[in-house]
Amino acid sequence: MRLPPMPDATPYRLAHLSDPHVGPLPRPRLHQLLGKRATGYANWRRGRSRSHDMEILAALVADLRAQGPDHVACTGDLCNIGLPSEWETARVFLEALGPPDGVSFVPGNHDAYVRGSLEGLLAACGGWTADDGGLAGCFPYLRRRGPLALVGLSSAIPTKPFVASGRLGPAQIAAAEAILRALATEPGRPCRVVLIHHPPHPGGASAGRELTDARAFAAMLARTGADLVLHGHNHIASLALLAGPNGARVPVVGAASASARPGGHHAPSAARRAAYILYSFAAEGGRYRITARQRGLEADGRIADLGALDLA
Repeated sequence: MRLPPMPDATPYRLAHLSDPHVGPLPRPRLHQLLGKRATGYANWRRGRSRSHDMEILAALVADLRAQGPDHVACTGDLCNIGLPSEWETARVFLEALGPPDGVSFVPGNHDAYVRGSLEGLLAACGGWTADDGGLAGCFPYLRRRGPLALVGLSSAIPTKPFVASGRLGPAQIAAAEAILRALATEPGRPCRVVLIHHPPHPGGASAGRELTDARAFAAMLARTGADLVLHGHNHIASLALLAGPNGARVPVVGAASASARPGGHHAPSAARRAAYILYSFAAEGGRYRITARQRGLEADGRIADLGALDLA
């Protein structure tokens, strides 16, 4: 299907960041350290707290705001162990990114750390998940921004200690398929961008950290297609390709942690630098041309352009 020319030749820009793990983590009360939170808090004290730097995160957000994107996507893990005291901190962080209509959020596994955590977070931050009809905290959601149709999914579920997997479930996958299929048949088809926390492709994360129904998601995408899928979770910049209809390939891009400190608990590498990705979308030749550049932490501590990403 050929697209009509965009009325404004200026490309639309979307910034994507993930896994800020906003801190510092408040000291929990004793009764809050039952079950998985006890191991999570111990892990935080032993090393995770030294892996995420709030000064780096603040510098990254300031740089992102200075770039003036049209919209911002955040793909989860605002929280650390899902404490009620973290929910307001998460809301303050989202407010720093922008107002609810300018920022789209989907939750991650740390946001659903134990039963009740996700519901509490969404009660505080639901505005950043509201669909175009104003319904908040329900997934999948559809938000139309400029030429984009943002489809937000939640892979966040409570899991056992030492497990960080996610799941969409048949109902959410079916609802996402209906949305993506309907968007594909609209006159002047919008650019379909899917937001999810866990890598949605088979093999995208190790056992115990994977999206357990990644194969079902990939099969759905092969039927409906999308223009771009954005995720987080692995704390590393990455690119994969999923099959779409008629031989098309859908780029699946992972963002690094937005607060990663050099030499943290993950092995240091350029792909693990604290960073965000800035996308540009333009209608060209009957389809959308998407370009991407990563901005993040340099070795000398500056936030700078880290180079283009090849989405082919």
